[in-house]
Amino acid sequence: MHRLVLGLVLVLLGGTAQAADPERGLQLARTWCAQCHIVAPGDAGSDAGPPFSVVAGSLEPDGESLRQWLLAPHEPMPFL
Repeated sequence: MHRLVLGLVLVLLGGTAQAADPERGLQLARTWCAQCHIVAPGDAGSDAGPPFSVVAGSLEPDGESLRQWLLAPHEPMPFL
């Protein structure tokens, strides 16, 4: 789960050189993604999109898979 959130942070930051901070990534995901996804187990969120746990299970465990998934258009998710 933390890998997914960390990957999301890296994608949202556009690959800028910043230290990995899983807690900041989790905070960003709860701010930006919880409108449509359940970000972490026990979190409140919408079921408009799959929970992050489902998304994480469908991707290769690398940042590039997540980057490609986020960049591929899939309604109603906004283009990042």
